[in-house]
Amino acid sequence: RSCGGSAMKRTENPFHVLRPALGVLVSEAQVLPATGQAMEDQAIPDLEEVYDQRTGGAGKVQTILETPNRRLYRKVELIPRTKQHVFRYFLDGSVRTYFVGTVIEHDRSSPVQVAQVGAAAVRREDDGRIHIAEVQRKLLLMLDKSSLSDVLWHALEQAAASTPGLEVVDTSQDDGYLEAVHVEERRSRGAHKANWKMREVEIAIARELQRTEDEWLILDGGLGNEYMDWKGPPLIGVAKSFRRDVQFHLGTGPQAQRLTLYALLARLEVGHRTCVFPRWPGESREGKVVFWYVRIRPQRGLDYPLMGVVKVEMPNPSQEPVDSELVDWISGALVAERSVTPYGRDSRWHAHLYPIYIAETVIKNHFYSPQVLKAAIRWPERRG
Repeated sequence: RSCGGSAMKRTENPFHVLRPALGVLVSEAQVLPATGQAMEDQAIPDLEEVYDQRTGGAGKVQTILETPNRRLYRKVELIPRTKQHVFRYFLDGSVRTYFVGTVIEHDRSSPVQVAQVGAAAVRREDDGRIHIAEVQRKLLLMLDKSSLSDVLWHALEQAAASTPGLEVVDTSQDDGYLEAVHVEERRSRGAHKANWKMREVEIAIARELQRTEDEWLILDGGLGNEYMDWKGPPLIGVAKSFRRDVQFHLGTGPQAQRLTLYALLARLEVGHRTCVFPRWPGESREGKVVFWYVRIRPQRGLDYPLMGVVKVEMPNPSQEPVDSELVDWISGALVAERSVTPYGRDSRWHAHLYPIYIAETVIKNHFYSPQVLKAAIRWPERRG
């Protein structure tokens, strides 16, 4: 057919890079395709909260790591972009994982999962316009190497090596998330592995962005162990989900305070922050990352004290107390980011920062939809 005098091009299958590796599985082993084509797998429970819990050390905090402020709560002055443009870059990642079948080799088997992982950074201009600064994405083919022969795995790696844009991933190997959640079920391990690969992409972008010392970056989520010895331009992690089992034992004698996280945040007023605490209390790395909480929305109309609050984490390689004025400045600029929110589009709308929402939208728009993926992934026919 022709349209306007020129031949119409056939749309190329966006997942054609999978075909050589899938062909190896079909030729070297038996494959049971997923019923109804690809099925989405998600990492459960909330990874941000679990990872925060497992990487934050013991859940008892006894130290305030800022100077000169020693008060538990501190009001901050809003610093809108029109007054001082503090945060220039915003970074978020996304992942979609699908179960596409089971490969059977003699008496062993492994789930076969495909994942799109990636992250996007956006840059905001002084007039408020937001531009894409960096986008990275990967296509993963994930299997349990421990359940396959070395011959089959080697053939898979060779097929992937000759296919740009595809990485074969071993889900039997632990990573930061899998060590934290201790997942054994193999499809769940694949979903968690894909989320860790997304985190690796986020870290790579954070390192590669060309920023000055005046251009702060906000990452969506906590920093975990990966930013303890950060040497690049300044950044903070802003987490909407965080551990809830922390106990705060502050001070001694009659003035001592013993608070759960819920009690701490119930008293935190909008436009206020808590004092700064060290991660990994009682360990040699104590204070290499510090954290505090900021209420960006009033409690009125929200369901419970943790809503409307974000946890802020910042690298602190020196492990020395952080300057209180710096924390006030960061927090004041952060509260001013609350103005626009995707209400109803996300259950965590109350803690959203609009530029982070834009970064998330950018990377999701670079993914192929579930409908495209299900229609495009086809197992090759076995020959012979």
